[in-house]
Amino acid sequence: MICLALLIFCLVERQIRQALAARNATKVDGLYAGRPAVPTGRLIFDALAGIRIIPGTGQSPPTIPQPTDLQIHLLDLLDVDPRDLR
Repeated sequence: MICLALLIFCLVERQIRQALAARNATKVDGLYAGRPAVPTGRLIFDALAGIRIIPGTGQSPPTIPQPTDLQIHLLDLLDVDPRDLR
């Protein structure tokens, strides 16, 4: 399990760094204490930690809270649309 978690951790970091390189950038604005920073797995997952699916009840479907601008940017770099997670 630890190896699988580390693999995902590294793949997410790699995906974001490659997406930034395609845009001729190396840092993500606001990633570290509100300042630009080179994305690391820990900083990425810390920034995305607030996005949690709220389980549905009865007839109401699960919902995702509105992500921050930083979270939207990271999801865009990961090529993930939170609306597709339903």
